Amino acid sequence: MTAIDLSPRLSHRLVRLYTGLTLYGLAISLQIRSTLGGSPWDVFHQGLAVHFGLSVGTWVIIVGAAVMVVWIPLKQKPGLGTISNVFLVGLACDAGLWLLPSPDVWPLQWLYLVSGILLLAFASVLYIGAKLGPGPRDGIMTGLVRLGLSVRLARFLIEITVLSIGWLLGGTAGIGTLLFALAIGPLVQQFSRKFPLS
Repeated sequence: MTAIDLSPRLSHRLVRLYTGLTLYGLAISLQIRSTLGGSPWDVFHQGLAVHFGLSVGTWVIIVGAAVMVVWIPLKQKPGLGTISNVFLVGLACDAGLWLLPSPDVWPLQWLYLVSGILLLAFASVLYIGAKLGPGPRDGIMTGLVRLGLSVRLARFLIEITVLSIGWLLGGTAGIGTLLFALAIGPLVQQFSRKFPLS
């Protein structure tokens, strides 16, 4: 009886997880195509692609896998959502970059940027709410918090580091990066009211 009761709930969580991760990757591609600047991690991924070759999505996968190695000393444990995040976000990002034309006028650039940030916030609420494991990059933050850093300091140190390296490698940082930083927290909170995280 218990197994039957849990099955629909698990199915719902899996749908939520994989929908969220796919939309997350598409959101990244929208922000990159806007050319107005993406999130710190995506500036990093883009910088790696510009400097070393390979696609942005491939670097999302490579960095995600590499970051999980850092989990070992931080004593973090991956879940199905963590492993799925490593691969699916990168694949969806590359698919979006392949499908989306580059906007050539600023109103379309802003439409891409704003749509990407909104979609990323919504996607975050979906996949985090599935509770099947944090994303690999989130795991670094939670690991540092367990070592005694505040959430704010841990997140700041991580994001300023990857942003700086990504920008130096040729990633696009700009007004979109600033807008992302200011808007993502409130947007996730707003979406979580409609799609609770618990």
